[in-house]
Amino acid sequence: MKSLLLLVLSFVFTTSIIAQDNIPTEPKKNISDAVYFQDYVSFASEKPGLSRVDIFIQVPYKNVKFVKSNQGFTAKYSITASVFDSSGSKMIVEKTWNETINVMDYNLTITKENYNLSKRSFDLLPGNYKIKTVMTDKDSKQEAVGENNFVLKSYDKNISLSDLLLISKADSANIKSGIVPNISRNYPSSKNRIKFYLEVYLKDSIEIKNNFEYSVLNSEQQVIHTEKEDRKLSYGTNKILVTLKEFPFDLGVYTLVVTAKDSTGASITTNKAFYSHWKGLPSIIKDIDKAISQIVYIATPDEIEIMEDGENLQEKTKRFLDFWKKKDPSPNNDENEIFDEYFRRIAYCDENFSNYLEGWRSDRGMVYTILGVPNNVDRHPFEYDSKPYEVWEYYDLNRSFIFVDQTGFGDYRLITPLSGDLYRYRY
Repeated sequence: MKSLLLLVLSFVFTTSIIAQDNIPTEPKKNISDAVYFQDYVSFASEKPGLSRVDIFIQVPYKNVKFVKSNQGFTAKYSITASVFDSSGSKMIVEKTWNETINVMDYNLTITKENYNLSKRSFDLLPGNYKIKTVMTDKDSKQEAVGENNFVLKSYDKNISLSDLLLISKADSANIKSGIVPNISRNYPSSKNRIKFYLEVYLKDSIEIKNNFEYSVLNSEQQVIHTEKEDRKLSYGTNKILVTLKEFPFDLGVYTLVVTAKDSTGASITTNKAFYSHWKGLPSIIKDIDKAISQIVYIATPDEIEIMEDGENLQEKTKRFLDFWKKKDPSPNNDENEIFDEYFRRIAYCDENFSNYLEGWRSDRGMVYTILGVPNNVDRHPFEYDSKPYEVWEYYDLNRSFIFVDQTGFGDYRLITPLSGDLYRYRY
């Protein structure tokens, strides 16, 4: 199994209309697959004055190490979930637990669809917290870390809504135990109808009728889908399962908003971010048009033009995936290593070299994307008699590349040429 890297890649969702919900980070092994997925969901607690946060951890089988055992093949890992105050300096509570996965068929350990799901709950005072989770593989000894800020709601009003829990499937006849959460928050196709669970808490003993509105907003905060229904609410906890009607949505980030209105017109809302990430695409790709422009270092202008000329998003995506299939060094397995590595480099460049331009468009981004990690980097940021510069060495090419920051604002420009065979992408 590929080693698990201590790298956390956050999906950052912003909105100008509503306050966004808590977005846990996704600890990463590489750009295409998370080491594990996590979600934090706030509910009312049975303990007076407190609220409850449920921490869900979903670990794909393929990202833990299986060894031969009496049960067939076994993987073992531990999870530590720590809750800190909002500054992150004081630990409030911590739980550690062990998980064991047993399968008889080794092929089950390497498929992307299989995963192990666990949950732990904390009863805390409403407020702002920082939550950190650590997964440790017992056999490989590798770790992955995820952390995020979290707002734990208060449920002291006459009517309150819990957080939303996205679900993969549910048994409406057995809501308590029949829910399988969708912790990754991914809907790979608009054919996967959006399902979610929430709780509505009513302190008044009188049964009331509320109008519920379910809306989906795109990344520009435009409403692309709305449904309405009336529900009778009773005193105490009302458990609600909702499956939205099928509606078209494309690759990208979305927000699900639930609004409850009573007869007086007063309303309360809760919301949840999710995304559509199509099978076969690295998770960094949220915009297919941008992804096509980013392959300028490996595709010819004619190949890019063919992709851009697709009649719609689906056709562009098909042509994009066809391009990468032709470059797959191991077409007999589920991984396309060159595809994953290319966009890992793009992500690294955006994170480390962005300035006036996006990192992948910069000179350092170009060299890094084409040639990969240099064998040595010699940095000179504070030279007395020269402008800041860096020297990147590639031993196997017997070449060095010099980048100079002419402006003093981190805008490093390549002053040694990258042309001819050197401009060929190396995996």
